[in-house]
Amino acid sequence: MSNFTIKTYEAADLQRLQSQRAGETRLGQTLRFINPDLHLPQGLLEAKNNGVKYVVLGVPEDVGPRANFGNGGADMGFQAFLGRFLNVQANAFVKGEEILLLGEVNLSDIQNKAAALSASEKDQLEELRACVATIDQRVSSVVKHIFDAKLIPIVIGGGHNNSFPLLQALAQSSGVAADCINLDPHCDFRLLEGRHSGNGFSYAHAGHHLSKYFVLGLHELKNAQSALDQMSAAGAGFCSYQEIFIRRESTFAHAVDKAIAYVGGDASEAPLGIEVDTDSISGMPVSAMTNCGISVADAEHYVFKLAQLKRVRYLHLAEAAPIQHPAGIKAGMSEAGQILTVLVLAFVQNHH
Repeated sequence: MSNFTIKTYEAADLQRLQSQRAGETRLGQTLRFINPDLHLPQGLLEAKNNGVKYVVLGVPEDVGPRANFGNGGADMGFQAFLGRFLNVQANAFVKGEEILLLGEVNLSDIQNKAAALSASEKDQLEELRACVATIDQRVSSVVKHIFDAKLIPIVIGGGHNNSFPLLQALAQSSGVAADCINLDPHCDFRLLEGRHSGNGFSYAHAGHHLSKYFVLGLHELKNAQSALDQMSAAGAGFCSYQEIFIRRESTFAHAVDKAIAYVGGDASEAPLGIEVDTDSISGMPVSAMTNCGISVADAEHYVFKLAQLKRVRYLHLAEAAPIQHPAGIKAGMSEAGQILTVLVLAFVQNHH
């Protein structure tokens, strides 16, 4: 069931990525796939009726980061994830039958068009940002079907620009603006200057799709004052990287609790999105790679804590760019895939 907007997967499509060993079952062998004979809305409802809770969706694009003057490579994040995720041991600690591996948003035509464009040329920069707006439309249309089916999308790959179509679709599906907690050194509240990976949340707020917003691990020296001013004017909150790790005014665990309290915990009825910009993690191959970030274990704890909130409606893992690994693409695919996988598992193991 592939169309212009989405390329759905079947089990046979992923055989080449799976390892097999006698006496063992891998997670990829237990996942669910959508019925290829049904249209997407009907296929998702059938999956829900068969016990599916989570829908894994890839967004293979790097136009958003490039339109934000960043490096490319985020289009390979989802493939890196699959190579690791499918080969996790299937055992009593994870329920593969609750996970539908839907496929990926079809963005190959936009990727091809954007490949010839340079952000250093003003006219081409505008074209890149127009391409991001088209990506918005496609991502939003797919994830809205997932929200409408009362399923939880786990969206992997692409730039952090995809926070906007996720929040847009969630608000449209639920009928109210969503709350959001974002683990990120950047607030992504840049000016409304055309779409890119640095203004997903400012566009979501301007479109009345985003209500309460909190940035965990915001780096005090990696955000433009104009973005901080816009975020403040929107009533958003944050706990900075410096506050946690340099001045030691808070532990990371307490900062996570502060973020949860800021958006009202489970007392609020607004839907809640969990955002992870993987450039918050030290050594992660991303568009803006850093050695001054948080540990993978802290990122897992963040996802674990938020997954327990009953009003959580999605998990978004953005910006992984395997090609940016200093040791090359092979190392990048392995490490990015491993980190994306453990974050997804921290979510599905602890969400109720």
